[in-house]
Amino acid sequence: MNIELSKHLKLLLNLEELALFTGSVILFGLATSYSWWIFALLFFLPDISFAAYLINTNIGSWIYNLFHHKGLMIGLILVGYFAEVESVMAIGIIFLAHTSFDRIFGYGLKFPDDFKHTHLGRIAN
Repeated sequence: MNIELSKHLKLLLNLEELALFTGSVILFGLATSYSWWIFALLFFLPDISFAAYLINTNIGSWIYNLFHHKGLMIGLILVGYFAEVESVMAIGIIFLAHTSFDRIFGYGLKFPDDFKHTHLGRIAN
């Protein structure tokens, strides 16, 4: 693959994730009545899923991917919105922001062979 194209594609993906992160932060402010300290408190909560790696890499990757899957986060936002359960919508928004933030730094969904093997490539040491 052309290295220049690869750098260009990586930049586009990072800009896309930055837009999703920024949109999530704005949506939290506009669509919820929660304080920003709640956002800060819950922002890194999905990373508790790392603990599943203590069991083994297969279960660890499955649990990590569940808590970092954007489809699940969008589902939570929609369920919270339509069911009028603001807490569920807020959690979906915060977790979507977290997942986008992670992906800006190369932390993608995990393959079961190694924590550092992600759908975005290998995480640098």
